[in-house]
Amino acid sequence: MLIIDSDKCTACGVCESSCAFGAISVRGDCAVASDSCTLCGACVENCPEHALRIATVEKQLQADLSEYAGVMVFVEYRHGKIAPVSYELLGIGRKLADQRGVGLSAVLPGGSVGTLVQSLIVAGADVVLLAEHPMLEQFREDLYASILEMVIRERRPEVVLAGATSIGRSVIPYVATAIGAGLTADCTRLEIRKEDGMLLQTRPAFGGNIMATIECPQTRPQMATVRPKVMAPAEPDASRSGEVIRIQIPPELLQSNIDVIETVVNTEDHVNIQEFETLVAGGRGLDSAKGFALIRELAAELGGAVAASRAAVDAGWIPYPHQVGQTGKTVSPKLYIACGISGAVQHAVGMQSAEIVVAINRDKDAPIFDLATYGVVGDLYEVVPRLIQRLQESRG
Repeated sequence: MLIIDSDKCTACGVCESSCAFGAISVRGDCAVASDSCTLCGACVENCPEHALRIATVEKQLQADLSEYAGVMVFVEYRHGKIAPVSYELLGIGRKLADQRGVGLSAVLPGGSVGTLVQSLIVAGADVVLLAEHPMLEQFREDLYASILEMVIRERRPEVVLAGATSIGRSVIPYVATAIGAGLTADCTRLEIRKEDGMLLQTRPAFGGNIMATIECPQTRPQMATVRPKVMAPAEPDASRSGEVIRIQIPPELLQSNIDVIETVVNTEDHVNIQEFETLVAGGRGLDSAKGFALIRELAAELGGAVAASRAAVDAGWIPYPHQVGQTGKTVSPKLYIACGISGAVQHAVGMQSAEIVVAINRDKDAPIFDLATYGVVGDLYEVVPRLIQRLQESRG
């Protein structure tokens, strides 16, 4: 993490101007770093007062890594159902487990979730570790993390996977720190290296400008959070059978520092672009918020939803729930139409799993055309209305 010494900082602004990611700003008499800091070290090198440093944590090396075996998935239960990302994790987890010749287990915490265990077995789990207790009905990260830590210490899996969701991102770092394991966040690809069985974890790095492959050679388990919609769930197999183990939770692990007063589902924007098979996305090339009226019209004709690039969201043209990309949502529709989107790496990370990509852009050299199944070089304000017209004519 980046440490800023407030006693040494003179608020000169050198760190702010040297940060390529806009992650540091001077507020009052001291610099402040945001969550977008990539720990590249440029600010540390350029600070004339030596007020910044990057702190590292030395991990204790484990004596015998061969004691760890198996793949484990942390399953999310919320609003009465299992989160779709959990089935996606079971899909990739099944592949990894088969490659390593080991079992796949699923940890399911919740208040009353026993009826859901069979769906996890059908989705690929060999063993379901069921943690049921009224205190687990509401999500409390300290309880969930403590239970997962206990299970990992007892069963010693080689790999632990969780969704890169608000729940996964709060629980898994807690557990990784407690057991001294390596953790890679926001992975978009996982594979096993044949030579030594190492888990290769690929994720965007340096603001999404490169894809980094990370490994944890000296600690176990190898832990990773995976973005929703980048992995395909396994085809359900109703003939599968598996074992259900009820976890005996010690009373001390049910003592929480969190008091949940009320849980409220956000009803301001019902759109969930990850659930649609067709998405029509608008970007900076729309030039204004008015352009989304055209995007919405095309989406309606196709029975799809409206998506957007970060540039369009940052400009205030459309709300954040529509954003696709590294800092937005990852989608995998059957059809993705990109209108006025350049196709920078940050956006590509979020939509590259689409089956068919149609790109409409005035710039024939735009990177989006490298991802496109079909490309149209032209003004979207000419192309999209004609496309809508043809759709209406064919329907008539």
